[in-house]
Amino acid sequence: MSRLSILNSSWVYQNPKPHLRAIHAFHPCLNRLPDGSWIATFDLGQGVESLDYHTVLARSADAETWQLQGPILPASPSIPPTTHSVRTAALSDGRLVGFGARFYREDPEEGILNRETMGLCRTDLIWTESHDHGLSWSDPQPVTLPVAGEAWEASHNPLELPDGTLALPVAAWRNWDGKLPDGEQSLIALSHDGGRTWPEFRRTFDGRKTGLIHWEQCVIPFADGLLAVAWVYDPASHRSLPSVFSIAPDTSNNFPPSQPMGFHAETCEILALENKQVLAVYRRVDQPGLWAEMATVEDDRWIRHPAIPLWQGAQSGMHSLTNATEAVSGLKFGSPSLKRMDDGTVLVLFWCQEDGISGIRWLKLGIS
Repeated sequence: MSRLSILNSSWVYQNPKPHLRAIHAFHPCLNRLPDGSWIATFDLGQGVESLDYHTVLARSADAETWQLQGPILPASPSIPPTTHSVRTAALSDGRLVGFGARFYREDPEEGILNRETMGLCRTDLIWTESHDHGLSWSDPQPVTLPVAGEAWEASHNPLELPDGTLALPVAAWRNWDGKLPDGEQSLIALSHDGGRTWPEFRRTFDGRKTGLIHWEQCVIPFADGLLAVAWVYDPASHRSLPSVFSIAPDTSNNFPPSQPMGFHAETCEILALENKQVLAVYRRVDQPGLWAEMATVEDDRWIRHPAIPLWQGAQSGMHSLTNATEAVSGLKFGSPSLKRMDDGTVLVLFWCQEDGISGIRWLKLGIS
């Protein structure tokens, strides 16, 4: 049985002068460029819903020492002001692409989430591209999804499938008034023209009858098909439920009903390995910290291998039993991003709060 071990760890970004200014970092995306160098994009702001919240890029030649390059999108005065959060991916044609949300901040005294309704402020989905390895980015263009909905969670990077199709994992979200007329559902939108249009979708997790929310889904190519995992939240009981997965043999149909993964987690990210094995990194609910484990996935079964803690600096999980919005906004770590390295190790990025400051950590994970 394969074993996991932590080989090394340090920071991609940590506020260099917290005594002068409040800067917190959240939600990293890790990508490798054709020349073997690395980029990490992540969000900076005074707070997780602050009016200066935006996405930046850092660069590394060795995946250990990182230099902050700056914002990927230029600041543009607008009325009302906007903030944004963008997830990135490196494509086989050399492009770096970004997909995310632009939030319209009509009321400077409100966050992006309504504390009373768990609704999201007015939001556009946006797409941007870089053709020079992240040095410059195109003006953000609107993304029109092929399914009705007023607000969407855009928490995951775009995905390139083996046949060149691009996929956007998204989940329906309530509007500011708390309305969700088409029900809870998660899906992937599909583009066959490099990201210009998104005419098709496949439903990954369906909560329209149960009312369950499937947050921060991760979708990867797996065994000639697609494997999706999700954090399940029950808004009726104000609790996160055990994690689930679903395997689709191809992109021609919706995903089948989900199956249990055997652990209780939030913000789970997965990486395909050899022999139908995957690596899962997640914020564990029943014990503190960020954890990792390998699993063998076959015949709709998730066969777990022993898990190890990667970081245990804060209490885990959604603990508010009355206000999910406050609980989400008050989380202290999560959103792992994973990539395999040439020597077989795995590079993991995640955000975490230490000494009251949220930064981006990296660690190298050995598999033996």
